[in-house]
Amino acid sequence: MPLADIEEQMLRRRIRVLARLHGRWGRRLVYRRLRLDGWSFNHKRVQRIWRAEGLQRPLPRKRKRSRPAGGGRELLRSKYPHHVWAIDFKFDQMMDGPMLKFLSVIDEYSRACLAIQWVSAVRLSL
Repeated sequence: MPLADIEEQMLRRRIRVLARLHGRWGRRLVYRRLRLDGWSFNHKRVQRIWRAEGLQRPLPRKRKRSRPAGGGRELLRSKYPHHVWAIDFKFDQMMDGPMLKFLSVIDEYSRACLAIQWVSAVRLSL
């Protein structure tokens, strides 16, 4: 058996061992580990062997969606006018430069705007 075939078999065996030991590693990390261990070849050879051996990384795990505190209960909704108010800051800018800041108060049940208060105007200096 030629020396190149023996080296190829040793490399295949080492790649399979690393893939089994480190299940979350892909071919790139295996290639880097082999280079650190003293093997000298390029990444395309590892990629070819990786494909021929049928190796692959497991798919990323799906994350659970966050739920409201207290389990899967429905979020509280307003049931009548003036039950829940929402506040929000709105920002805008005038043509000549000053930034405008407004505070708005909205009734969540009727979606009526209860108040808009001008908070400040800040001039930007460039």
